[in-house]
Amino acid sequence: MHNNAMYQYRERFYKQYYRSQAGRSNFKSNREEKLLLDQKHFGKEILPLVDKAKDARILDIGCGYGSLLYTFKKAGYTNCIGIDLSEEQIKVAHELGIPEAKLEDLRVHLKAHLNTYDVITGMDIIEHFSKDEVIEVLDLVRDALKPDGLALFRTPNVDAPYSTVFYFGDFTHENFLNFSSATQLMENIGFSKVQVLSSTLLVQGALKDFIRRICWHIIIFFAQLTLFASGRSKSNVIFTPNLVIRVKK
Repeated sequence: MHNNAMYQYRERFYKQYYRSQAGRSNFKSNREEKLLLDQKHFGKEILPLVDKAKDARILDIGCGYGSLLYTFKKAGYTNCIGIDLSEEQIKVAHELGIPEAKLEDLRVHLKAHLNTYDVITGMDIIEHFSKDEVIEVLDLVRDALKPDGLALFRTPNVDAPYSTVFYFGDFTHENFLNFSSATQLMENIGFSKVQVLSSTLLVQGALKDFIRRICWHIIIFFAQLTLFASGRSKSNVIFTPNLVIRVKK
């Protein structure tokens, strides 16, 4: 990260990011159970988008405590590593049996690994950068991918109902995207086959999920009605809390 005064808060917050944010949630259980919930979520949301062999070289930037790495490993992928700036989160990853998580600055790593990776993932990381930094990081991601390499990102969706829950839910958030701006950004970087997709909505329990589905359809109906009433089209609008972005080099 940049070391000027504008970004000094990051060093302070990322030192205890797992305790203050990543590990603090409404999911009231131990971290092993949370890891399994994340695995289930990523199994539905991310794994189906990966069209590479099990021995593909995979890098997860901003890997946190390693939940996506864990998901890849359990799915049979054998050549995965993750990097993160938070020493605390890397320590948790190692305690959870995920030694592939490494303490390293993503810029340094990407610059040293040009045309190296088949897949690069970045879950909930774009929003932590300023706009200029996002451009820099995505340029580096593109250059670190092999020809026809795949990149996958997940980031909060500013068009989602109650998006402020995600917008202001983490002090370290810097920017947010919607379908249009995410597409604009990825195409500007030079990625091809840009897809901006809805994220997976997942709650525990069949009955809760059934009720959630009904409520979601009602909410979306009124959101689309609002767009219609304001003279705007519902096309190219996604309402899920997160966007999943899939691109090729």
